Amino acid sequence: MSELNPPKSPSMLDASIPVITMIGLLTLAVFYFGDNSSYGPNQIALLIAMGVAVVIGIKNGHTWAAIEQAIIKGISLSLGAVLILLAVGALIGTWLLSGTVPTMIYYGLQILDPSWFYAAACIICGIVSMSIGSSWTTAATIGVALIGIAQGLGLSPEITAGAVISGAYFGDKISPLSETTNLAPAIAGSELFAHIRYMFWTTIPSIGTAIVLFLILGLTETSSANNDSIELLSKQLAQQFDISFFNLIPLIVLLTLAIKKMPAFPAVSIGALIGGLWAILFQQELIMRLAANGSDELAANIVVVWSTLFDGVSIETGNDELNKLLSGGGMSSMLNTVWLIMCALSFGAVLEHLGMLKKFVEAILSAAKSTGSLIASTVATCIGTNLITADQYMAIVMPGRMYKEEYKRRGLDPLVLSRTLEDSATITSPLIPWNTCAVYMSGVLLVNPLDYLFYCFFNWLNPILAVIYGFIGFNIKKLAVKTAS
Repeated sequence: MSELNPPKSPSMLDASIPVITMIGLLTLAVFYFGDNSSYGPNQIALLIAMGVAVVIGIKNGHTWAAIEQAIIKGISLSLGAVLILLAVGALIGTWLLSGTVPTMIYYGLQILDPSWFYAAACIICGIVSMSIGSSWTTAATIGVALIGIAQGLGLSPEITAGAVISGAYFGDKISPLSETTNLAPAIAGSELFAHIRYMFWTTIPSIGTAIVLFLILGLTETSSANNDSIELLSKQLAQQFDISFFNLIPLIVLLTLAIKKMPAFPAVSIGALIGGLWAILFQQELIMRLAANGSDELAANIVVVWSTLFDGVSIETGNDELNKLLSGGGMSSMLNTVWLIMCALSFGAVLEHLGMLKKFVEAILSAAKSTGSLIASTVATCIGTNLITADQYMAIVMPGRMYKEEYKRRGLDPLVLSRTLEDSATITSPLIPWNTCAVYMSGVLLVNPLDYLFYCFFNWLNPILAVIYGFIGFNIKKLAVKTAS
């Protein structure tokens, strides 16, 4: 397109049509396909909505070549996450085979009581996530084990997933090792540790309330497991695996690498490979059972561990529920997740390139007159960006850039913006079924986002509290007024 004939800016109708199409098709996907909607129907819905946006963009003077480049750029943003997802799939497989996850489940069944299990799950994940700065790694390791313990205790996997995600995102949000915790102040122009301290005002009451709610749920829920069933499950685990504290060394290594700030992909990959090695060292009997008849020991070790890395593990115990608990993982288990991420980010990239997202923000700003409405608008924009672009980083960066000058113009400290970005963009991402974070959490915890989202108490209490603070004017930091010398 020549500079003499630049593309037209989209009208509000132009910007609304693709979003309405997406919402309508995703609703139909859930209605017709239920829990299976993320295994193809949602992807088709996002691609059709993207096609609608492309048609409108070409109508406004954009070229397909430019739109295609925007799609490629949008997909490229996900490549780091894709590599992590594949590594996590391999890690889950080898940690099942090595006995690492079964050992965590085994000991968890002995020490965790149903009455305070949900609250304990939230606290444990919060501590681990705060230590390593990664909600994803926490969910893929501690979270997977806690889901297994919940099933062994006869407790709700959905509530457990909510507790895991609440704790994991609380720890991630206040950890100086977290990427999002560093990104938000960098975009808003505030200082990292001041940003973390300022977040305590909204974060601590939110996680405190969440823990109380998990305690209430634990005290009021009746566990379907009795001591005999727990003992039987523990015995079956011990029959399948050599249960030992040595099996926890892969977890210790991974957490150490994360604390040392090793990037997620190599750290998780190392964890997966150590899991394979640990399986060879400590689970020889299991490997020989899984190997083809007639395989010698060397061939069995190579084939079983190799296949576990790419296709997971399937263990037959004679107990269907235990089979589900001990089977899964592998890189191939994440391919559907990768498909959904690529479709979602492609749709978001097209809307950003065509100026449709900017159109929504301009309309919102025109209506935000008070500080409370400005913060509420920022929260809504971050959640909306999470909905449309399916990426928590985009949901921090785009609204942060768009609102930064407006916050400054109204005399608000950059800390207010950075806190609001994290109170909304970071922690609502796992609540949106097609968002990369929700797809990841669903993939590792094996619970549909539509089933766990109500129980992610921290994740929806925090943005509500941020909006309330804005309207009542509580703890809203103003820019220091410079006085003449």
